[in-house]
Amino acid sequence: MREASAGIGTPEPKLVKVPQHVAIIMDGNGRWAQARGLPRAAGHRAGTENLRRILPAAVDFGIDMLTIYAFSTENWERPAPEVNVLLGLLERVLDSEVAELHKNGVRIRHIGREQGLAPRLVDKIRAAEVLTQHNTRLALNVAFNYGGRAEIVDAVRQIVAEGIPPAQIDEETISHRLYTRELPDPDLIIRTAGEMRLSNYLIWQAAYAEYYSTPTYWPDFDRQELYKALLAYQQRQRRYGRLSPETS
Repeated sequence: MREASAGIGTPEPKLVKVPQHVAIIMDGNGRWAQARGLPRAAGHRAGTENLRRILPAAVDFGIDMLTIYAFSTENWERPAPEVNVLLGLLERVLDSEVAELHKNGVRIRHIGREQGLAPRLVDKIRAAEVLTQHNTRLALNVAFNYGGRAEIVDAVRQIVAEGIPPAQIDEETISHRLYTRELPDPDLIIRTAGEMRLSNYLIWQAAYAEYYSTPTYWPDFDRQELYKALLAYQQRQRRYGRLSPETS
């Protein structure tokens, strides 16, 4: 764990236990827009822009890896215009932001299915991964066209295709065939907009993650809100199903 402070000039206590891997369910974009009399698309654009604040804040606080839930396999069921907005936002980010992210030492990795995405979009995702693959300042995993159950189904299909005998299948066998293979499980999952569920997000990997929910909509989730989540995390005692050392 790293030590981190809340930033120059802030009165908050220093963070002494910072999670290595933070996953975020970026919820509330549509409600944020509707509360302001704006179309839902405006909320999605504001949510995308908010990453400009959160990524440097994550680095400042000492977070090594950030995984963001950008588009779920269930999101295809939303109205076509909204789906097109979300797909367009990802492509716009890939066109306009990857070079800057690369310059700032961010490594980009896509987790999710490529099936269903336009070949042009897949090519841009792969190009971003190749360009940034050696960066080490912050690992950014983008869960796009992602579903936790779909991920497990794909892993099982791969195990069957490889002909692995049932008696040889264990947790490691499955973990190494998930989209997140070779990545650490999340230590903390943050959900904005007040909901209290995982929504099919990292359901295998989140087995022992700490969970933090805030009523703040994602476009308003700023550096200070991230600090609050990290402060709550350092007050948790992670036992992984075991008793705490002081329990007799």
